[in-house]
Amino acid sequence: MKIAVDFDGTIVEHRYPQIGEEKLFAFETLKQLQKLGHHIILWTFRHGKELDEAIEYCKKKGLEFYAVNKSYPEEEFDPETISRKIDVDLFIDDRNVGGFLGWSEIWQILNPDFADSEYNELGNLTKGSEKVGSRLKKLFR
Repeated sequence: MKIAVDFDGTIVEHRYPQIGEEKLFAFETLKQLQKLGHHIILWTFRHGKELDEAIEYCKKKGLEFYAVNKSYPEEEFDPETISRKIDVDLFIDDRNVGGFLGWSEIWQILNPDFADSEYNELGNLTKGSEKVGSRLKKLFR
């Protein structure tokens, strides 16, 4: 899948224009999704210096994006011929209806085969957890 991810309030706590503290499991989840073959696109309000700082922050955490604020790396934005809406399968954003679910629950929704798993302190998946969110149960009934 192509997954668009917001930065402020989603990957990090919302402190714009500064960079907030990283959200629990954000980088572990996004890097694991990349390992599974998904394309992660940074889709953010940030631009210029603030955007460069966000990209560099993620890079230092080991996360590089497939594209930034565009559908694919080579896309050239032309407002006459291209819509600002990007072509992705999924958006992950703190401004969702119902708010941000948390990275552990997002992982469970995107990977139902691992629904009985959770991250340990190192970001690894461990089997045997009884903890499955009620939203996840509703989604996969």
